[in-house]
Order: sequence, then C-alpha cells, then structure tokens
Amino acid sequence: MSDDAERTDAPDPDAWATACEEDLAAERARRRAQYGPPPTDTAEELRRLADAVTEKVAEFGKPLLGAAGAATAQGVAQQLFKQAKATIEPVVERNPQLFDHLAAAGGELLAAYRSM
Repeated sequence: MSDDAERTDAPDPDAWATACEEDLAAERARRRAQYGPPPTDTAEELRRLADAVTEKVAEFGKPLLGAAGAATAQGVAQQLFKQAKATIEPVVERNPQLFDHLAAAGGELLAAYRSM
C-alpha cells in the first residue's frame, strides 16, 4: 500500500493549457518562417514615420544649405519631432488602440473613395 501512496502519476491539471500554448508557439514560429515577422502596431509605425521624416529633412538640408545648414535643419527637425512625440506619447500610452482604430477608419475611407 505504501507504493500506491507514494505514486504521483496523477495527470497534470494544466496539461491541456500547456499543450495549447506549445501548439500556438509552434504555429506562430511556422507563420513567422513562412510570412516573415508580424506587422507592427500602428503606434510603432507612426514612430518609424517620424524618424524617417526627421532623417529626410536633414538630407534635404545638405544640398540646399551646405553642411552647417544641414546641421541646423536636422536640429530643427529633431526639435519638431520631440515636440510631436511629447504630444502623442501620452495619448498612445492611455489609448494604445487609438491609432489602430484610426488606421482602420482611414482604410475604410480609402475603400469608399475608390469605390466611388
């Protein structure tokens, strides 16, 4: 009888959840390998856009204003970017889905425009 009391072959109560998590992780890895990384959220895309705009403004200043003017243009662009970021970041933190909803609405407006 002591052997029966010491056996702990009881089924794991979380076995189903563990198996589901493993299957989901495997499916995500398969999709990542097939389709590439998943798309980023809209807020991250907005940050990337702001970085790209800042870089382009600095590049446009080089041929027009020379090296000193390019540095000035880059400084102005960075200052504008910091101000925009300071305005947008609190909104993104409080409402992370806001930009996803705005992007979806913009897509619907574009589809409606194209159908006209």
